[in-house]
Amino acid sequence: MTTPTQPDVPPPDAGPPPAAPTRRSMRGGKQSRAGRDLPAAIVVGVLLLAAVLLGMFLLPLAFVVTISLFGVIGCWEISRALTAAKVQVPLAPLAVGSVAMPFSAYYAGAEGLGFALAGTAVLALLWRVIEGGPGALRSVMSSVFIALWVPFLISFAVLLLNEDHGPYKVATLLLLVVANDTFGYLVGAFLGKHPMAPKISPKKSWEGFGGSVAGAVAVGILATVFLLDQPWWAGVPLAMATVAAATAGDLSESMVKRELGIKDMSNLLPGHGGVMDRLDSVVFAAPVSYILSVLLLPGGG
Repeated sequence: MTTPTQPDVPPPDAGPPPAAPTRRSMRGGKQSRAGRDLPAAIVVGVLLLAAVLLGMFLLPLAFVVTISLFGVIGCWEISRALTAAKVQVPLAPLAVGSVAMPFSAYYAGAEGLGFALAGTAVLALLWRVIEGGPGALRSVMSSVFIALWVPFLISFAVLLLNEDHGPYKVATLLLLVVANDTFGYLVGAFLGKHPMAPKISPKKSWEGFGGSVAGAVAVGILATVFLLDQPWWAGVPLAMATVAAATAGDLSESMVKRELGIKDMSNLLPGHGGVMDRLDSVVFAAPVSYILSVLLLPGGG
């Protein structure tokens, strides 16, 4: 004969059951609603922006060196991440290309940038042929993909620097990218309900995108009038195109990371992840800003 089991009743002095941990408590109280360590992210972002702007206005060559350094680190992060897909990418040709492309853009313009890109591709091919081993085709194609994605696209910021009153145009590009990220983050964190691409980046919402557009347009108008001394309306298409390009860059990197099964490209920057987690917007926005600045702001400044 079995005795009936008694329900689990807490003793009289047990007190109320512990409350379920909140989102903040589960994250240690440091991260924001979007999952970032916001204070660290703000500090790192401000320091990076200040270093780039100071170098750009005081010593343009330092800006080129900074772009080269970002390119080398970005290539390293992506090649390292691709090992998850069992693709071995030789870093040396990419490092050479990451230095050659910005300096070629600075000293020889768009033609020099194109030749440097072609040289990087040839160097990657020769390196892999000499190295030998299986998977050579995937390795070479991945090298060309990375070279196009990071050092080639970001070198358009150097081309923009070479334009008339280039530092102010590059500053406008950076301010628009910062406005895109900041306003999109703030509006999306508090009002975001409709994901743009839930399978790629669940936290990016249409509400946040609207905030990015509104904030960037406001910043674009102010920058166009006060920094570039151009009609206010020129800031509207410049801002909207920059937001579209920056968002495409963000989603593209998120797609790559999701395919590789990683959260961040690295953990070099506190609160941000890797360098590519910060450059994802800039690399796509730089060529768009360069083209529109040449077309809309030929004599800005």
